[in-house]
Amino acid sequence: MTRRAVEVLGLVDVIASEDTRVTRRLLTHFDIKNRCVSYHDKNEQYRSEELLNSLIDGNSVALVSDAGTPCISDPGYRIVNLAKQSGIEVVSVPGPSAVTAALSISGLPTDHFFFEGFLPKKKGRQTRFQFLKSLEASVVVYESPMRIIKTLNDISTFMGDIRIVSVCREITKKFEETFMGTIGDAITYFSQKNPKGEFVIVIAKDGYELK
Repeated sequence: MTRRAVEVLGLVDVIASEDTRVTRRLLTHFDIKNRCVSYHDKNEQYRSEELLNSLIDGNSVALVSDAGTPCISDPGYRIVNLAKQSGIEVVSVPGPSAVTAALSISGLPTDHFFFEGFLPKKKGRQTRFQFLKSLEASVVVYESPMRIIKTLNDISTFMGDIRIVSVCREITKKFEETFMGTIGDAITYFSQKNPKGEFVIVIAKDGYELK
């Protein structure tokens, strides 16, 4: 948490959070007692209208995620969109983001990158891989511990088992680790473990080799 983020959370009238229980623990640590409301995928549409009305009434609202940055593979774009359409100023309070963190420690080229986020679980998954395979850029993919092995195997199937990847786990947390090598080696490495935590996979563009 940056000093500015703590100051903002302490000053706003309403804090909209993905999980109020998670956010409340953080707020308690900093002795912040401001009103906290839930804002997640299932209530984003109607909650956005409520928050917009609150903003129109002159209240200030802060939007936070459980981890990472709001609107980056997390809820948030609806309220930002509505606020901007209503002429309400929206400012960023930069904090951690798994995209840039993973890229910075990947050891792979980052001059051009494409953020995919979470891949489709079923429909359109193969088509998506075919698209990503052709990109002249590093590709960033988010994945859960339950699906990491499947996704690594799919990368091998559609992109080849010598494609270079960097697999980051639990970024900024106690058990953080990063693996860099071929996708085949990554499958072997993580298949021997019990994958836990959130993963970020950085896939190098076709033809890139470790030297």
